[in-house]
Amino acid sequence: MSADPALGGGPPLIVACLKWVAHPGEPNDERFAGMSPADQSALELALQQAAALGPSCAGVTAVTVGPAGADKVLRDALASGATRAVRIHTERPMLSHDVAAAIASVVADAAWVWCGDYSLDRGTGSVPAFLAARLGAQQALGVIAVDPAAAIEQRGDGAVGVTRRLDGGRREMLHVSVPAVVSVEGATAHLRRAGLAAMRAAGRAEIEVLQPTTPAAPDDAVVRPYRPRARALAAPAGEHSLDRLRALTDAGAAVAARGETAHLAPADAAARIAAALRDWGYLPEG
Repeated sequence: MSADPALGGGPPLIVACLKWVAHPGEPNDERFAGMSPADQSALELALQQAAALGPSCAGVTAVTVGPAGADKVLRDALASGATRAVRIHTERPMLSHDVAAAIASVVADAAWVWCGDYSLDRGTGSVPAFLAARLGAQQALGVIAVDPAAAIEQRGDGAVGVTRRLDGGRREMLHVSVPAVVSVEGATAHLRRAGLAAMRAAGRAEIEVLQPTTPAAPDDAVVRPYRPRARALAAPAGEHSLDRLRALTDAGAAVAARGETAHLAPADAAARIAAALRDWGYLPEG
């Protein structure tokens, strides 16, 4: 792949955005925290692309946002083949657009940004879209397949062929050009197993720790169970309490019909049925 003039003419930079999440079940311990399968898939695709581009690529930069415990996912990425690890430090959860703004300040020159489309902590999955908007990049979200030939050889127009999931079982095939943000599902690719030597080297590697350009906005949202708004209804009519109860439960006509036996001619019986259906609201008036 040749250098893209839109990116300053330098070697293309590939970025893998990783989210550090705690284990969804027990034990709820930071030692069992890590990255989601979707993020592992994004990292593997970034590594494949960098390996195919060879010396013409600036390598893979792994980026995460979180506390010191998030270094674990960065060291896993370094052990797998990433060349640089950056952690944007924060001790409290950040909103999606704040996370995207913090990452965009670090990867402004990225040609390709690979992200997972969801996380194990039931995140919104909106960070890739916010990040693409910040970078002014194309976006392909919810990708379920990447064309290996396009991802490795890079078509003449600099595009990568991807297939994304749509509602109703439909699929959409896209050619995504640099700069681009691509979010992938967990089954798109499986992260390679790191060797022992690489894991030991990653444990000693330096991780760049940066502060977010803008402080995290406090999340003061108050979440309550959903309660539908009450409907204003007229007071029930009836001389006796039982009549009013039947009016409230809309059972008056039905109870009266079940408690009454009528012997009518066919034409009169049909008219009586129509009148009852009209009273119950099943037939229009007139």
